[in-house]
Amino acid sequence: MDQITLRIPVVIKSKVTQELKEKILKETDQILTDIDREMQNLEFQAKRMMAEQAKLDAQGLISLRAQVEEQKQRLAAAKEKARNDRSQAEQLEIGSEIRQGQLEQTVTVKVGDDLNQLMGTEILLEDGKITAFRQ
Repeated sequence: MDQITLRIPVVIKSKVTQELKEKILKETDQILTDIDREMQNLEFQAKRMMAEQAKLDAQGLISLRAQVEEQKQRLAAAKEKARNDRSQAEQLEIGSEIRQGQLEQTVTVKVGDDLNQLMGTEILLEDGKITAFRQ
């Protein structure tokens, strides 16, 4: 065997523009709004379920309370992460580059090829359009 086909990662980066920064801020604001709505819904549902459970079984109430508390903590952690993401987005400098994700490409390599060079492939975007390929 003198060649093999591989799937290698390709890093996607975006040049920060005012439009991209505003989009990221809008997305994080929407996430925060969704989390707040989910927290309010949890509170409403929890009160109703606890009232029903209290009538049925006190032991089940303890378990239900623990589940609600766990859910509240999960939502609080998600909200804190979203706040941190928003804070980082506010600090983005126009013209800088940020990592947006990763794709894969299929390549055929043969004996003697420089695998390190293939592994460093990047695609640079500006407002969603490809502006450069980098090795």
